[in-house]
Formats: sequence, C-alpha cells, structure tokens
Amino acid sequence: MELAVFMLWAAYLLDLIIGDPRWIPHPVIGMGNGIKRLEKKIRSRVSLPADLKKVGILLPVIIVGGSFLLIWALLKGLYMIHPWIAVVAEVVFIATTIATKGLKDAGMEVYGHLNRGDLPAARKALGMIVGRDTHHLDEPEIVRGTVETVAENIVDAIVSPLFFALIGGAPLAMAYRAVNTLDSMVGYKNDKYINLGWASARLDDIANYIPARITGVLLVVSSWLMRLDYKRSVRTIKHDARLHPSPNSGFPESAVAGALGIRLGGENIYHGEVSFRAYMGEGSRPMGKEDIIATVRLMLLSSLLFLLLSVLVIVVFGGTLWR
Repeated sequence: MELAVFMLWAAYLLDLIIGDPRWIPHPVIGMGNGIKRLEKKIRSRVSLPADLKKVGILLPVIIVGGSFLLIWALLKGLYMIHPWIAVVAEVVFIATTIATKGLKDAGMEVYGHLNRGDLPAARKALGMIVGRDTHHLDEPEIVRGTVETVAENIVDAIVSPLFFALIGGAPLAMAYRAVNTLDSMVGYKNDKYINLGWASARLDDIANYIPARITGVLLVVSSWLMRLDYKRSVRTIKHDARLHPSPNSGFPESAVAGALGIRLGGENIYHGEVSFRAYMGEGSRPMGKEDIIATVRLMLLSSLLFLLLSVLVIVVFGGTLWR
C-alpha cells in the first residue's frame, strides 16, 4: 500500500475516533494566539485604512507561511531520528486539521436536544457552532442553522484539509488550517476588519475554490447512494450555488438542500441586526429534525468518497506530490 494512502486514511480514522480531545494541545489554539498577538502589534503601529490594507497582506504571509515551515522543519527533524516517528507525527498533524467527529457530534447534539423537546438547550448548542443569534429560534430555524453549518463545513473541516494533505502532506494541510483560522478571526467585512482582513478572506476563498466544487459533486453522488433526490441536488447547485455570498459555501449548501428537498437561506440575525441570505432549494416540504441526521450521513459518506477518490489519484499518478 502506498504510504500516502495509509497516512490519509489513518489521519481520517484517528480524527473520526478521538476527534480533538481538550487535553491535547491543538495547533489551531497556537495559530489563534499568534494571530491575536500579530494583530495587536500591527494595530499599535498602523491606523490609517490604506496602510492597514497593505499591512493586511502580512497576516497570511506570516501565519500561513510560518505554519507550513514549522511543520515541514519539524517533520524533517523527525525523519532524521527515525522515519516511522515522522510518519506517526505526520498522521497526527493531518488529523488535527480535520474535524469530522467534531462536526458530527455538534450536529447530533442539536438533534438530541430537539428530540427531547428541549428547545433552550438546542438553541444553546446551535449557538456554539454558528455566528447568528439563536435565542429566539423555533425548531425549523434551529434545524436550518444546523443543516447549513454542517453542510458548509464539509468543505472547511474535511474535504479542503484532506485535499491539501493529498497535495502537500501535513505541512500544506496545516497551512490550509492556518488560512481557515485567519479567515474565521479577521476575514469579516465590518468596519474593524474590512481593511486588515481582506487578504486573509480572499486567500480563504481561493483555497476553498476547488474543494468546494469537488464537495458539490461528492454530495450529489452521496445523494444517489443514499437514494435521495440526486437530480434535484444537481439542479439546485446549478440554480442556487452562486446566490450565496461566499463563492464556495453555496455548493455544499445547495447540494444538500436539493438532495433533501428543503429550502435553506433566509433571514438571520447577527448581534441584533437582520441579514438576509438568498434562498437555496425548492423547499418541497417543511424541515424537520431528521434532516440533521440525513445531513450528517451525507457528510460522512461524501468524506469517505473523497478518500476513495484520493486513493485513485495516488494509484493513477504513482504517489502524491509530496512523496
């Protein structure tokens, strides 16, 4: 078996089994602390909007470039000690860039509260994984928020890191995680970050461009395998994917909406302000809590399909770009 195949599958299964235990230091925490310190230093020296826009390029250069170089140098050192120590370390590093278990558990926690009729607990659980206000939501809106965030994060939390691990191993997967962490911290189009965070936001859009479209196709295939309406999933991607404000998130969300026959999008409230997001899907029936389970199953099946696709790529090309 190609070593690269073993490492991708081992990393995926490791994350699926143990997730991200809090007692193990996670690289994202280090990235977050680094971003905060760098932002503080930049803002102490730069204040004009035009200058912030120029300096904003430094954030991805330092954080993303630094993450890549740190993991690359660490693995080089470990390979010099013993190749299998480095292989184990690389599997663990790749696993930390994936969040299949975390995403599944988060979605199923909301479902569990809804199934017990505990709306306050469901709202609180949803509030832990979305940015919108959740304290006023009824059950259909809680389901919509959960389905939307699980669908959207199939790209960010699973397919994209595996895609970059396939191309460049743990260093490139970790660089992608840095891109995604930067976007989640400074990639906002508000007064505070519109200038400083523009480069980080654009880099995240570019990094996810191909994985998001691959995910759309995988979700259609998964819909077919699960005997859902895969033809409607294709139609919804064609019609609605580009209506999403993100150039990438519309592909997984519209694919799921079409497969399940539900309508995503609509009004969300962020810090008291109403924001409207374009509708996705025909909405041939009302949403129910069982749609969360169906979305989680689509997530798991599409991620497994990506791994199988990776094996095919490795076999056809005789290995990956990094080994």
